[in-house]
Amino acid sequence: MLAALPSAAPLADTSASTDTPPQPLPALAASGSDTSVLGVSSGGYMATQLAVAWPERFAGLGVLAAGPWSCAQGSLGLALGQCMSTRRGMPDMQALEQRLADYRERDLVGQAEALEALRVYVWHGGADEVVEPRLGAALTEQFRGWLGDPASQLEFRQDADVGHGWPVDTALVAAEPAALGDCREGGAPHLLACDLDIAGDALAWLHGEQAPAAGDAPRGELLRFDQGDFDAKGLADTGYLFVPEECAEGGCAVSMALHGCSMGAEQIDEAFVRHTGLNAWAAENRRIVLYPQAETRLGNPQGCWDWWGYAESTWQLDPMHDSRQGSQTRALMAMLERLQEDMPAR
Repeated sequence: MLAALPSAAPLADTSASTDTPPQPLPALAASGSDTSVLGVSSGGYMATQLAVAWPERFAGLGVLAAGPWSCAQGSLGLALGQCMSTRRGMPDMQALEQRLADYRERDLVGQAEALEALRVYVWHGGADEVVEPRLGAALTEQFRGWLGDPASQLEFRQDADVGHGWPVDTALVAAEPAALGDCREGGAPHLLACDLDIAGDALAWLHGEQAPAAGDAPRGELLRFDQGDFDAKGLADTGYLFVPEECAEGGCAVSMALHGCSMGAEQIDEAFVRHTGLNAWAAENRRIVLYPQAETRLGNPQGCWDWWGYAESTWQLDPMHDSRQGSQTRALMAMLERLQEDMPAR
């Protein structure tokens, strides 16, 4: 089944993918349990939207460098002024609770009982100058009020001298430190050479003790797939999928990993899908990693995931991008469902 899909370049190579057209996302009979979604920056906001909309479908949520659920409330002004900087003050947490209650009454998010059961990992750099570090703390407090036993389900980590992005342990990735962002200052590709294994830390919290990571040449295939089957405004043409060798016959768990603004393949080639450290851990722990991709376009020039409502109809006063009705939310869940479908008979 996997042989029918075009591979990206070998995992030890950082060159771009081949020009072979990507094929449909395969059904891999992936497990429907122990699923997680992780994201950084705009991907962190989107990851939280998915987990709150469909908590019964996820065991764990990992959020890096992002703030509270529904922080922007469909407003670009709030997104910029309260959810990145806080020049307009901190988010109104009571208003967000009311938004959640309203959504729940209309069956637009999951039930409280399912949300209570999640495991949640939140990380933020204390030197982040893109998303105010206090917003990561606010997200943590939000989940402290939602989880059944926050002491055992919720982890909040803040590293004081780290900037905006996804910290990586260079021992686990093939990229040279010079090709990564500065740990404190951040910057493209927003993968930060900090020698902090945040991928491993997050996966261990969300899924329990992990077998040791594989290093910079994980056993598996990095595949390209056609995102055209999952029609939603703001999706790129091509997504990526890491499939460990042991997962070709089905039964593996899935983690969805969502890049941040200016971190898609369109802007930084395949750096995010290769160098977060997730593949190294996934290869040894029977875990498929799904890397959907957002695109740059008018109104979203940095290729962010939709955490303020740009992908919905322009006439909507309340775009519901952060609910089960969100077009990107539905598309991402459809990708997960495809992976969990039974493989075609051979």
